[in-house]
Amino acid sequence: EVEQNEKADIIYYLLANNKQQCLVFARTRRNANFTGAYLREKGLSCAVIHSDKSQHLRTKTLQEFKNGEIQILVATDIAARGLDIEQLPLVINYDIPRNAEDYVHRIGRTGRAGCEGEAMSLVCIDEHKLLRDIERLIKRKLPTKTIPGFEPNPSIKAEPIQKPRSARGGSGPKTKSHESSGNPYPKKSPGSRGKNFSSKQRRGHSDRKGPGQGFRRRAK
Repeated sequence: EVEQNEKADIIYYLLANNKQQCLVFARTRRNANFTGAYLREKGLSCAVIHSDKSQHLRTKTLQEFKNGEIQILVATDIAARGLDIEQLPLVINYDIPRNAEDYVHRIGRTGRAGCEGEAMSLVCIDEHKLLRDIERLIKRKLPTKTIPGFEPNPSIKAEPIQKPRSARGGSGPKTKSHESSGNPYPKKSPGSRGKNFSSKQRRGHSDRKGPGQGFRRRAK
């Protein structure tokens, strides 16, 4: 298990010495931008796509990822629609999606055409309910593990994740998507072989910090 504010550092820890391609899913544009900037600062080949990027840039980036020119692609669910890579070996969920069905679509990006694939989810304590929703949908319990050196603080209590606001009124326009640029946490900032690394958020820490700040592996 890991803490929310260590998710980007864990992705770097998992991929720094692993040259296989990876698709990282983020729930918000803000998280996608932050994670991409952090991984690039650490020297990894990484690009980001979300709805704020132009269609031309998204198409170009997706093609570069398909061609193997980019190792890591950080994307929101909307931006990754239509992405089809037959031999994509790894998918990492930086955030658990609000809708359980989106989880199925995410992990379906790997292990295609008879190839082996792996999916991991970084689950903070605030996302445990979302994880249970997924398990109810797929009708099985997902295995969990803790990464040595990233053990969470057991005293942290869960706080609810806010869902995107919809337009008021029965006939008015509704929110088009769950992709958000805002903070899903009421008072704090964001954050599988079917395998889930559950994490707990340390109070007083925020991923509003610039890339590389606030992410430190603790000595055992």
